[in-house]
Formats: sequence, C-alpha cells, structure tokens
Amino acid sequence: MPRLPGAALRGAILESKLGELPEVLRVVFVLRSVEELSVAETAETLGIAEETVRVRHFRAKGMLREALAREIDLAETDLFEFGGVSCDAVVASVRAKLPL
Repeated sequence: MPRLPGAALRGAILESKLGELPEVLRVVFVLRSVEELSVAETAETLGIAEETVRVRHFRAKGMLREALAREIDLAETDLFEFGGVSCDAVVASVRAKLPL
C-alpha cells in the first residue's frame, strides 16, 4: 500500500519530536518501538532493569503523544485560516446547502 502524503508529514513530525526526547528515553523508545526488541533484550542491551525499560518506554510514548497533539493543534489552527473573499465564498456555499 502506498504511503499517503500525510503519512510522510506525520513521519517527519514524529522523527523531529523523537529527536527532542531526552536521550535515555529516546534510546529505549527506538530499541522497543523501532527495532522491536523485547523488554528483556532492551534491558540487557542497555544494562538496566526491565522495570526501568518499561517506565522509560511509557514516558517516551507519553511525551511523544503530547508533542504530536500540540503539533496537530497548531496545524489545525492554520488549516482553515483564511479571510476576505475566500471566507465569504465558503460561508455562502455552506449556507446555500443548509435547509433554512
């Protein structure tokens, strides 16, 4: 299945936000979510406890989720930002379709 244009943008945003994570969280996220290592394999690779891997992965996903939500909120604000004649035309078109 071909990637949709939006998928490339989401990937770029995710990659950017991943780079902003603290290194200890980013490394665990990459090993678990990208490389698909198990909790035990990640713990052994990094020389940390399995519980630490779980906590760091959970925190990394939460931070990424929040960062992506902020990006979406910003994009949503810009998406329909228009005015003047263009805005008037859209409003008139919508009103014409409404049963009044």
